[in-house]
Amino acid sequence: MARRRPWEVEDELWELIEPLLPKVERWFRYPGRRRLDDRKALCGILFVLYSGIQWEFLPQELGYGSGMTCWRRLRDWNEAGVWPRLHELLLARLQAAGALDWSRAVVDSSSIRAVKGGPKTGPSPVDRARAGSKHHVITDGGGVPPAVTLTGANRNDITQLMPLLHAVPPVRGRVGRPRRRPDRLFADRAYDHDKYRRQRRAKGIRPVIARRGVEHGSGLGVYRWVVEQTLAPLHWFRRLRIRWEVRDDIHEAFSLACSIICWRRLQRHQSLR
Repeated sequence: MARRRPWEVEDELWELIEPLLPKVERWFRYPGRRRLDDRKALCGILFVLYSGIQWEFLPQELGYGSGMTCWRRLRDWNEAGVWPRLHELLLARLQAAGALDWSRAVVDSSSIRAVKGGPKTGPSPVDRARAGSKHHVITDGGGVPPAVTLTGANRNDITQLMPLLHAVPPVRGRVGRPRRRPDRLFADRAYDHDKYRRQRRAKGIRPVIARRGVEHGSGLGVYRWVVEQTLAPLHWFRRLRIRWEVRDDIHEAFSLACSIICWRRLQRHQSLR
């Protein structure tokens, strides 16, 4: 039996995605060329996400349509809010399965090069002031990412702490009010500021942030390693290692990578039960 390639959408995942996609009725009077199947278009999008290939070079022999057709589907589905809803659905599945650890959350960021510039880019302090962007990630205690945001590479991490926490959606899946706040928040020295510590405490979150000016060896590494574990598979998707898109909304649409990470975590959790 041939092994399934990673960009091929499996049946169980497609059953979750298909109801979220906007329905496009075909005109019967002037039907024109038949519309590419949505599942094939999604496979083409995932092929670009995994391989990092340019849209126009999407191999036709794969049967996923042209690169621009896949690009337009990604744009349209992003504007329709498909990817955030898919992410929330998978988070709810993880919550119902008891696979989310709300006892702590961890934040960090990673800079990438923005080859063509565009919105949400800036001179990168780690890449000789070349244009770059920065992915800000928050994970639960097990490394599941409930939110990822995009800014210019020159934005200070501490200024993005509150927007990142506000980007966490209300996670359903269990009886009671949806959950969106962890009990504790772990971060490195880049997030050291008493103003934001007070804001977190006001929200009922205990901040555990390393202090600047003290020797290394704070001991937070035993909790913070999970965010590094999440950033690694996030940038394992080659399209997220370098930003090729001028439009920031198209690059942000590739946040569906977070949904794929959540889907894999859900499958792993179910296989262990």
